[in-house]
Amino acid sequence: MALANDKAILYDSTLCTACRGCQAACKEWNEDDEGPGVKTENTGYYTNPPDLGPKTWLTMLFNEVETNGQVKWLFSRRSCMHCTDAGCVKVCPTHALYHHELGFVSYNKSVCTGCQYCVDACPFNVPRYTRNAATGIALMDKCTFCTTPGLNRVDEGWEPACVKACPPKALKYGNWGDMVAQGKSQVEFAKNRGHSDAYLYGETEVQGTHVLYVLDAAPEIYGLPSNPQVSAATIAWKDVIQPLGWTVGGLTILGLGLNYLVARANIIREKEKENAPRS
Repeated sequence: MALANDKAILYDSTLCTACRGCQAACKEWNEDDEGPGVKTENTGYYTNPPDLGPKTWLTMLFNEVETNGQVKWLFSRRSCMHCTDAGCVKVCPTHALYHHELGFVSYNKSVCTGCQYCVDACPFNVPRYTRNAATGIALMDKCTFCTTPGLNRVDEGWEPACVKACPPKALKYGNWGDMVAQGKSQVEFAKNRGHSDAYLYGETEVQGTHVLYVLDAAPEIYGLPSNPQVSAATIAWKDVIQPLGWTVGGLTILGLGLNYLVARANIIREKEKENAPRS
């Protein structure tokens, strides 16, 4: 499970106005030297951009639902959940994805090989990748919890950019244990205001997410899986296939090495025979 002193973000959907301040702040803070972010365009939906991308690590979802004949919006924050039991970390062969000492999932892009295993392993369908047309190299991108080298807010003692920019304070940042307690308090407050389905999401899911949600309805309505789990294929990759691959690779190298030594010994023996004095 996540540790009480890990860092976490609490998102309260009952307070969110979907102003997209967090979305804009994320893009502004995390721009790098690879060019401008993806430009938005009118797609006919309020959710804009319509999905995450290599340059869009956070987007606000607009979910229109009808209850008792009344239509209302349910807003949701779509980004990396920073799982404790993180499938992406388990399958990453180069350890480009790893757990930060404060619990969330950090990313060292410089050692990413673009294998895309993390894309398939994530139960929240978050990682996105782009391929360089000139080099053919693909690299993954996702939220780094504002710890990108050179843009690291957390190490400076600052809150993530999205939290800083939230006008209604629907986003809060602090120790995971404190955010869980505050989330539960917000759930009770919401229930007292008539939100009977209010629910804290992320306390137990995938052993604790470092982005917690106060929801006003079932997770599926917000685009979240009700029971996110690391797939059996991911577990098999980590516990069976990947170790077997390293074993086979090691045996192959060992075999090649022994083959070289045997061949070299035969060559030396042949030379010794050729140079031996004849009686």
